Amino acid sequence: MNIDRNSRYLSQDVHFFAAALSETLVSVWEEDPASVYVEIERGYIECYTPEVVRIRNKETGYLTHYSRDTAMFQRM
Repeated sequence: MNIDRNSRYLSQDVHFFAAALSETLVSVWEEDPASVYVEIERGYIECYTPEVVRIRNKETGYLTHYSRDTAMFQRM
């Protein structure tokens, strides 16, 4: 099993668990109509399921849900 320990992208439940537990700042990226990924939010993981991640915005504190199928999550 080859694990890239320097990877900043979150994809597995254990990645989301560690980021939520340590209150790591996370960047959320989604694909725009031109098929380019753009950063849409920065915040902290409040909770996650196999389908959705709930992020608390760093600036406003608002909660937003993102699909794990369509968004990319990156540790900051």
